[in-house]
Amino acid sequence: MKAQETAKQVRGRLIEVAGRTTQDLGLGRIAGQVLGDVYLSEQPRSLDDISRDLGLSKASVSIAARQLESLGLLLRKWQQGDRKTYYETARHFGVAMRDGLLQMLRQKVQLAGTEIDAARALVRETGNGRGDPSLRFIEKRLERAAKLRDRMNWLLNNPIIRMFGR
Repeated sequence: MKAQETAKQVRGRLIEVAGRTTQDLGLGRIAGQVLGDVYLSEQPRSLDDISRDLGLSKASVSIAARQLESLGLLLRKWQQGDRKTYYETARHFGVAMRDGLLQMLRQKVQLAGTEIDAARALVRETGNGRGDPSLRFIEKRLERAAKLRDRMNWLLNNPIIRMFGR
């Protein structure tokens, strides 16, 4: 009985670490908990199983599972004669993790770039900060941020990086 209790304790701790990690990456805590639960399971897991074991609503587990599926980290698994949706981790989990993180990073850079461009346009409308030192400072920072965004886009879309992503 001690071995089963140890396995349960270790599993719980790892699921929490996964939750904190995905939260730090901007995916949300539940996504990591769901990923951890499925990864540490020998058999495909239904939404009911996951939500029961994690003590979360089925709706929040479903949203997280779809998010992880869109990143290629979870795969849907159908079981004949059962209407439930089951999930398992990607067959090449390391590759899926890398590709999912690269995709997420590309999206974050794109979102930040949109905000940078909007802020630059607003500064230009105001007259490029002529006469206002604080606005000139912000304009210069925005220029630096735009250059950094452009470098990040170049790096993330570089053919060599894409080759490693295959």
